[in-house]
Amino acid sequence: MKQQQQQRNDNGKNTIGRSSKDNYDVVFLDGRHLYLRPPTKDDLPYLTRWINDQRVTRFLKTSVPMSEAAEAAWLEGLDGGKDRNIILVIVDKATGKPIGTMGLHRIDWKDRRATTGTMIGDRRYWEKGYGSEAKMLLLNYAFNTLNLHKICSGAIAFNARSIGYSKKCGYKEEGRLKQHVFKNGRYWDKVLLAVFKKDWLPIWKEFRRTGSVPHLRKKARQK
Repeated sequence: MKQQQQQRNDNGKNTIGRSSKDNYDVVFLDGRHLYLRPPTKDDLPYLTRWINDQRVTRFLKTSVPMSEAAEAAWLEGLDGGKDRNIILVIVDKATGKPIGTMGLHRIDWKDRRATTGTMIGDRRYWEKGYGSEAKMLLLNYAFNTLNLHKICSGAIAFNARSIGYSKKCGYKEEGRLKQHVFKNGRYWDKVLLAVFKKDWLPIWKEFRRTGSVPHLRKKARQK
C-alpha cells in the first residue's frame, strides 16, 4: 500500500502544493513568482482580450480592434521571425494563468542590440512587481545567453509606470522624440531608454539575492 501511495505521489498526483499539470508546463525562463514561456494557441483568448482592452492599449501604439483570427495570424507569423523577434508569455506561478507578454524585438545580431516590449494584460497584476521580475529574467537571457550588448525600450511620456519600472531594471533615458505619438486627443513625446550589461549586472546580483529590484527606492531614501 505504501509503495502504491509513493508511486501516486511520484506521478504528480496528490502531491502537496503541486498538480499533475505542473509536470507538463513549458518553462523557458523561471522566476520566483512567475515564469516566461513561448505562446500557444491556448493563449489566443487572453491575447485577444488584452489587445482590445483600451485601459491596457492606451499605453501602446496600437489603436484598432483586433479579432481572434488576426491574433492567430500574428501568432503563426512569430515562427518565421524568431531571428529578429522573441515573444514570451508571462505566467503567474500561483494560478498558472497568463498575465501578459514580453519580448525582444528587432534583434540586431551584428550590433548586438534589441528592443524590449511589455504588455501586462491582466490589470490585476499592475504595480505588484510582476513586470520588473519578468524584465529582469528577460534581460538575463538577453545579456548572458544571447550575448547582446545594449537593450533599448520606449514609452509614451505619460506612461510613468513603464518608465519607472524600466529605470528600476537599469535603463536610463537617452532622449525624446518630440510630439511623436498621438494619444488621448493630443501629441506626446516618446521617451527613449536603454540599458547596458555593465549597468544592469549590480541590479541583477541584488535581484538574485533578494528577489526584488530595490535600488531606486534606496537612492530615493538617501536624498
